[in-house]
Amino acid sequence: MKRIWYFLASGAVLLMIKGCMSGQSKSVAVEGAQPTASFYELSLASLDGKDTIRFSAFKGKKVLIVNTASACGYTPQYEELEQLYRKMKDSLIIIGCPCNQFGMQESGSAEEISTFCKKNYGVSFPMSEKIKVRGDGQHPVYQWLTQKKLNGALDASVAWNFNKFLVDKEGRLQAYFPSKVTPMSEELLAAIRK
Repeated sequence: MKRIWYFLASGAVLLMIKGCMSGQSKSVAVEGAQPTASFYELSLASLDGKDTIRFSAFKGKKVLIVNTASACGYTPQYEELEQLYRKMKDSLIIIGCPCNQFGMQESGSAEEISTFCKKNYGVSFPMSEKIKVRGDGQHPVYQWLTQKKLNGALDASVAWNFNKFLVDKEGRLQAYFPSKVTPMSEELLAAIRK
């Protein structure tokens, strides 16, 4: 009986790892597209629930929005996200958006998520409340990020944890990066410098 349980548990772990490593396979860059709805009218509740992250405060800066999870194969990207934020926080805002829609890999409470991020990765960039990034109940921020009729640039599908959306200094969607593109990759850094 123990062998059967071990076999089943091992298979479940492998499926979770395989699922975590899946996702859209290519980045998408957008040039000169004009949004039909204003990015700067959007906001998110903060992870601690005490504040509101108002995007209007980010005018003149680039914004990188990332759906995050604490128990994913991509979770170590928190380290590079923090590194990038500390290096460029005068010109780039990073917002982490915890989401439990992919493999139930962000099941903790707001306090547990905050403690995990600070203890393991020293996260100091803004983190939102746990939200839905696709499907029924999709947060308005992700509606804007994924619908061309709102962002004026492209339709996108959030395929897994740690998908990244880059918004330029004028509030236009500039690029989309799948999970496998790391925060300190030359591909993402080049888009930020552009």
